[in-house]
Amino acid sequence: MNTLKITNLSKTYANGIRSLNNICLEITNGMFGLLGPNGAGKSSLMRTIAALQLPDEGSIEFNDIDIIKEPLQLRKYLGYLPQEFGVYPKISAYRLLDHLAVLKGIIHKKERETQILSLLEQTNLIDHRNKAVHTFSGGMRQRFGIAQALLGDPKIIIVDEPTAGLDPEERHRFNNLLSEIGEQVIVILSTHIVQDVKDLCTNMAIISNGSLLSAGKPSKFIHALEGNVWVKTIDKTMLDEYKKSMHVLTSRLNERKLSIRVLSDHQPGEGFVPGTPDLEDVYFSSLTSQHSKHFDHA
Repeated sequence: MNTLKITNLSKTYANGIRSLNNICLEITNGMFGLLGPNGAGKSSLMRTIAALQLPDEGSIEFNDIDIIKEPLQLRKYLGYLPQEFGVYPKISAYRLLDHLAVLKGIIHKKERETQILSLLEQTNLIDHRNKAVHTFSGGMRQRFGIAQALLGDPKIIIVDEPTAGLDPEERHRFNNLLSEIGEQVIVILSTHIVQDVKDLCTNMAIISNGSLLSAGKPSKFIHALEGNVWVKTIDKTMLDEYKKSMHVLTSRLNERKLSIRVLSDHQPGEGFVPGTPDLEDVYFSSLTSQHSKHFDHA
């Protein structure tokens, strides 16, 4: 069993932005979802775990290796797919993976060939191995990104916003691939797409403004909201009035009528019916609670 332990991690950039604020997490084998809005600090946390930047305070240990003191030790076990990765023009998928495998220390040609062909098969790119990666579609490029992240048989894999911009079919295919990989190693999925975490992850954390809001099992969070989510269809012009007096989680427009979901431990008003909680309710209740606390202390 692999274990990643993050303790009291903080980071402030030169421009004064505090991207991480005293983050504490323990992550073991399986899919772990790091959920938060754009600019929440997810990418900063991923870069710090990947030893691409140093924190100001705190520690990170992976299987008793101090990542901050021994970053090169971690890189032996790490696969990383950042939000965007560049590729050399006119180089085929096979040749680029071969080049990256050498950089990862896989020096024996036969071993590289066996591993590369296996990964191209696993990511459904074997028929495209001789095509230049820069000509790939978005989904194919992301699958290539996973192939390069899996070189060297890593024990921890970080994927940062991997399904952003993918069509539903490619997103589904990519998520199936991640799920398959996550059975044996730690896979950290950083995303702002709630559905991806709901579909894939057995454990998760919600992060906003550099702070950890909550961490645990999605099913537990959802269960905790049972009996506290209420639904009503209203005229869209009334939304602001409801927001003034109630904790509105989400609102969706359908045929000129607005369906709102409200967080309350009792029926909040006439016409509200009980709603079945989902992970989106958990996510927005966490974010709005943080906003309320921040607003109250402002």
